[in-house]
Amino acid sequence: MLNIQALTDHAQQAAQTLGISRYDIYGSSVDEAGVEVSFGEPKQVQASNRSSVIVRVWNDQGQVGVTSTTDLDADGIQLALQTAAEASDFGVTENIPEFSPEAQAPITDMEIKTVPASPINALTTALIAAEQQLMAAHPAITGVPYNGLSEETIEHFYLNSEGALRHEARSYASIYLYSRAEQEGKKPRSAGEMKISHSLADLDIAGCLAKVTEKTLSHLDYHPIASGKYPVVFSPTAFLSLISAFSNLWNAQSILDKQSLSSPESLGQTIASPLLCLSDDARHPDNLGADSFDGEGTPTRRVSLIHNGVLVGLLHSAGTAKRFHTQPTGHANIGAKVTVGAHFYHVFSEQTPAQTYSLAETENVVFIDKLQALHAGVNALQGSFSLPFDGWLVNRGERVSIDAATVAGDFLDVLKSIVYIEPEAEVTPRGVCPAVWVKELAITGE
Repeated sequence: MLNIQALTDHAQQAAQTLGISRYDIYGSSVDEAGVEVSFGEPKQVQASNRSSVIVRVWNDQGQVGVTSTTDLDADGIQLALQTAAEASDFGVTENIPEFSPEAQAPITDMEIKTVPASPINALTTALIAAEQQLMAAHPAITGVPYNGLSEETIEHFYLNSEGALRHEARSYASIYLYSRAEQEGKKPRSAGEMKISHSLADLDIAGCLAKVTEKTLSHLDYHPIASGKYPVVFSPTAFLSLISAFSNLWNAQSILDKQSLSSPESLGQTIASPLLCLSDDARHPDNLGADSFDGEGTPTRRVSLIHNGVLVGLLHSAGTAKRFHTQPTGHANIGAKVTVGAHFYHVFSEQTPAQTYSLAETENVVFIDKLQALHAGVNALQGSFSLPFDGWLVNRGERVSIDAATVAGDFLDVLKSIVYIEPEAEVTPRGVCPAVWVKELAITGE
């Protein structure tokens, strides 16, 4: 565990020695143990402890210098402060970062759990058993080429020269299984699933196995799809992937950098179907990676981004909030430049839809389970995407795996074309989201 009081003392003593009057420090420490297996044998077993600290120092002219270190003893902190102080002479002179006005604001208590780490052999045994069960589920499943079971305990802290001090720790376990199935005369088929929990003891390994098995077997009987426009249903995972790929829409720093589909005047404008509500909620009870404060010490909170189709909020750091004449929202990541990032999305609807839809009753619908190649197939500044996907063509509940196809469109058009948001939501590592129905999108198949 980090000794936060010792870190604070090191920083105060070093700053006094160096004549530094204004500084802040944000850091994290990760203890991780993880395993991978291959055909019943350990493939990779690893354990690590990683620390990362960002130090900022302001000089007498108000410029800020930034450096990083992994050395948390007195000498390491003093060297980092000295280096940042020297770098401050080259700091920016416009829109200089400042302390968050909420760095010492009270934080509402959150239920954040830490549990003792499991023995590494317990991780190995559990993952080998999961691999064997998955391969035994069907003769066509020939292997689980990508898999992993890990436990992590993460601590992070923030302190500054004005007396702010934040610290918290949490732990979680996760499992990932990605199968490979082969049949004579057919292409190999694959499917993956991930589960996350507070500890190995309550990790839903059985649920992960059931889901990846069901997906794998459903892809064995595949057929090509004719190119054209189809009604599309995005799975929760797929829709959140798309949301994340175009998050510049509500990122205040991206807007100020003119790297966004939005502008400062976009607030209050309708950008989506009135069925859509979207929030970023670091404190959501289903967010196992919940943080109570960001890199500037600002308390996190639930931020409404889209309400009934209207863009109503943005994600802010202290710097962007000042330029927008509002309050920071707890989304800052400090580094050489302060950036803004989302925590945990929550997609839902408050409106009664004009019509409800069901895969059991609708014909010729493409269900997209997972989007691929998001790093290459998304143009975040134009709003366009063209992405391969895993999914099925569904006719009145009967689904047939799609051989190979891409989905293409414009993200803002997708948001405005939402015709139904299912009432039942699913918890994923990125957020809570139901399946989302879109009127139609272009599918390129054979």
